Amino acid sequence: MPHIALVTLVVRDYDEAIAFYTESLGFDLVEDTDRGDGSRWVVVRPPGGEGALLLARAADDAQRGRVGAQTGGRVGFFLHTDDFARDHARMLAAGVRFLEEPRHEPYGSVAVFEDLYGNRWDLLQPAQP
Repeated sequence: MPHIALVTLVVRDYDEAIAFYTESLGFDLVEDTDRGDGSRWVVVRPPGGEGALLLARAADDAQRGRVGAQTGGRVGFFLHTDDFARDHARMLAAGVRFLEEPRHEPYGSVAVFEDLYGNRWDLLQPAQP
């Protein structure tokens, strides 16, 4: 059965992006391979997750202009959790910038946060059916 394995996220710098995603969000660094041309193949993913992010350093002015704005200011990424309060508190302590207070909606507990570049994410604990 097909599934999405990687989503590319254009970043300003590999090392700062790795630090944010691993230290602030708690993702695992799956791969960091030098490609020999000044670029790297950098993959991070939430622990136990299947889908991952390919962190791709912007290569030109057009790509640099998209860093932090890949989804036009909309929430473009959804980080599911099984313990919203735990992960929200951990992320706050790590300096993650939340744009709102947690909300409890019919579909679950949610709060929008930004990554280090301004991309918007939902931290979401889906409601139990």
